[in-house]
Amino acid sequence: MSEATPDEADKAGPRTPKGTKTRERLLEAAKATFEETGFLDARISDIADRAGLSHGSFYYYFDSKEQIFREVAIAVDDQLAAPLGDVILSPTSRELPRERIHEAIRRHFESYRDEARIMGQIEQVSRYDDQVNAVRAERNRVYGAQVADSIRSLQRRGLADAELDPVVAAAALGALTYRFAEMWLVHQGIDAPLEQGIDQVARLFANALGVEDGRADGAD
Repeated sequence: MSEATPDEADKAGPRTPKGTKTRERLLEAAKATFEETGFLDARISDIADRAGLSHGSFYYYFDSKEQIFREVAIAVDDQLAAPLGDVILSPTSRELPRERIHEAIRRHFESYRDEARIMGQIEQVSRYDDQVNAVRAERNRVYGAQVADSIRSLQRRGLADAELDPVVAAAALGALTYRFAEMWLVHQGIDAPLEQGIDQVARLFANALGVEDGRADGAD
């Protein structure tokens, strides 16, 4: 088995390119291991072996299985949230509001489908690991605030229901999107093809906001 020994600089502070690549290998190996065996049954030695490292080398980069799992969870959550910035909040988009919502929902669900195995573990662990739950809660708070700002923008331009509370609406629709995805794509509790699920949730999202088909490029 090959082994990479990190430099001291890789343990704390700026990492060398070699150390960065080794750390990425461990994160990729950890994600695959958690998907295959689940968080509780995964062992650090399994992760190290998959990465082509010794058991001891793992500890140059991570303190525990819990720490590396948290970093995997953060990276996956970032990936799933990307459509928020790339589509919903894009300052250059000229799509109609409903088109923008549909595209963001499509990208989110396609990504969730691709990551369903690890998302099942993340959702499970977040229910009893306070640190995972706290990190996800804070990130959801930030994302929710951004969505609420987007709803306010639509309201100012007369493109969404002016009587909605943007904060409540953003939280409710965020919960709808994430919990439906878990029930549908992780637990397979709903028998629906991908395009149908995307279309239905996008409709619910837009209808709940009372989105009108005005242009999406007006000034606030």
